[in-house]
Amino acid sequence: MKIKNAFLFAAISVGFMSCESDDNDCCVEVVDQQIRFEHLTTIAAGGTTEISAFDPSTKKLFTVNPDMDAVMVYDLTDPTKPVVGGVIDVSTIGTPNSVSVLDKQLAIAVEASNKQANGSVLLFDAENHALLQNYTVGALPDMVIFSPDGRYILTANEGEPSSDYLTDPDGSISIIEVSSGVVSTLGFEALENQLGALKEKGFRVFGPGATLAQDIEPEYVAISDDSKTAWVTLQENNGMAKVNLETKQIEAIYPFGFKDHMLNQNMLDASNKDGVTELKNWPVKGIYLPDAIKYTNINGVGYLITANEGDSRDYDGFSEEARVKDLVLDATLFPDAASLQAEENLGRLKTTTTMGDIDGDGDYEEIYAYGARSFSVWSTTGELVYDSGSTIAQIVLDQTPASFNADEGEVDGRSDDKGAEPEAIEVLKIGDKTILFVGLERNSQVMVFDFSNPTSPEFLQILERAGDNAPEGVLAIAAEDSPNNKDLLVVTNEDSGTISIYQN
Repeated sequence: MKIKNAFLFAAISVGFMSCESDDNDCCVEVVDQQIRFEHLTTIAAGGTTEISAFDPSTKKLFTVNPDMDAVMVYDLTDPTKPVVGGVIDVSTIGTPNSVSVLDKQLAIAVEASNKQANGSVLLFDAENHALLQNYTVGALPDMVIFSPDGRYILTANEGEPSSDYLTDPDGSISIIEVSSGVVSTLGFEALENQLGALKEKGFRVFGPGATLAQDIEPEYVAISDDSKTAWVTLQENNGMAKVNLETKQIEAIYPFGFKDHMLNQNMLDASNKDGVTELKNWPVKGIYLPDAIKYTNINGVGYLITANEGDSRDYDGFSEEARVKDLVLDATLFPDAASLQAEENLGRLKTTTTMGDIDGDGDYEEIYAYGARSFSVWSTTGELVYDSGSTIAQIVLDQTPASFNADEGEVDGRSDDKGAEPEAIEVLKIGDKTILFVGLERNSQVMVFDFSNPTSPEFLQILERAGDNAPEGVLAIAAEDSPNNKDLLVVTNEDSGTISIYQN
């Protein structure tokens, strides 16, 4: 991966703050002047701000705020001066998780007050906020998206278990036909006979007493440009599902396998107690466990891009989490176990008790880490095309070391647990280029790449603003849809309750 020189400057913003085009204190300087995003303004929304959607026809931005059980609305007619445009309260139904907009229609995914019960998709008129339809979908709809042609609304229904793990609803994918209102909720029961083969390829099914259908937890949806196919990340399971939208069938599950951190391109910092920030090779396998997924077509070829955040199951009734220092390592395969398990080495690294004891004798022959600390590019049939390896960590160390694997501002604080946590993915066509944005939840940054060559993305820029913490959603608005005819990027920050807008 090619890296261009960059220099970091910080900006402090309270409420609505603007950044003039000649002001260099809002982002990392970038050599390529064609693609240079600069901070434009920040909305101090308050609460927890997660996912945003923009409607070009009304020039409104809609942002999920679970703390308020509502979706906040902002008028972006002048993107430098957003105007509060009201609140859509969904508290009588439940808690909103996601939003999507198309053709003046706003879809909101709402989980029920009992998370194990079926959830809802509420369809509103984006202009006057009138409720048009209420659809019942699967348990805990965590992401909602319109198909490009507007025929369908899809949700990824996580179906998370209760905290005592006594109730574990099936994970599912719901397809709503907008014209007829018919809802098809697809489960995974029919794939139960593939369980053995899937697990051999790295697919995880490990909840206590769970069937394949119960254990699968759909997280995020990407849809092809022709609106015929969807791909859904199954985060905790380490794979993705392929869905035929015309036949409304789950056609396949593609396990992602594992990442070898002994390879030079896959180095990591595995400890938050070693007193240094440096990347090394370790005898560890990374489990991709992606959150967001995005489809893009480049030169007639479809690609899927994942943000390999990582996630574990840690409930009162069942937890898979352990640290390497708490494992009994196989003495033959790990003759240096005592050294490896020191806190300054691998001892602090979070791992799983559900994998690694290959022969079932109580000690561990393999060590696994949550997430791949990277973004990956996959073919539409699940083959790995490209992985960014340790590039994210290396760029951050080189360019913004004060943000490296940060935990609430503490440098190195998350090295033992998923690192920067790539969470959000977005793509934008600018001229003949495809631009990729990767939101880093823990570093509170967004990385910008030229993705025109999917097998060799080129780093362009880091966006970072003091006061913005934990980007959950990254939304690109193309110039032709933008209220000021400029390419915009909307970064929705969960922990700080801020929404920052950048302009190219």
